[in-house]
Amino acid sequence: MKPIPDKVEIVLEYPDKFYSGTFECSSRFSAHFDEGGVGLAFSREGADSERKSVRVHIHNALFAEILNELAKTVSAIAPDDIQGDALADGASALATALRRLARTRAGVSDADDLTPEEEVKLLHILE
Repeated sequence: MKPIPDKVEIVLEYPDKFYSGTFECSSRFSAHFDEGGVGLAFSREGADSERKSVRVHIHNALFAEILNELAKTVSAIAPDDIQGDALADGASALATALRRLARTRAGVSDADDLTPEEEVKLLHILE
């Protein structure tokens, strides 16, 4: 598990119960893909009265829909209120990894597929 760099707020509401918890920098998290979807875990260690953990598993189709919904709502956030570069870097890393997986499953070598930046460099070299 890795340290949480910011903050996570979890709220569960049932008709007769309400649970709320916060995980901050002293807490840890893990995130992974498995054959069915995305697994997220948040954990805070300590005394029995302070220890807590939450695990969430989101199936791939729903996670894809969540990403699409997030993309639609980005414009509603003031630019100063969001860490756009960090989010863009994370989304780009995920997209690159998923494309690489798709190419591998299709039997295409990474050497067969250049990024746009690599294509521009190659063109300059060839000139």
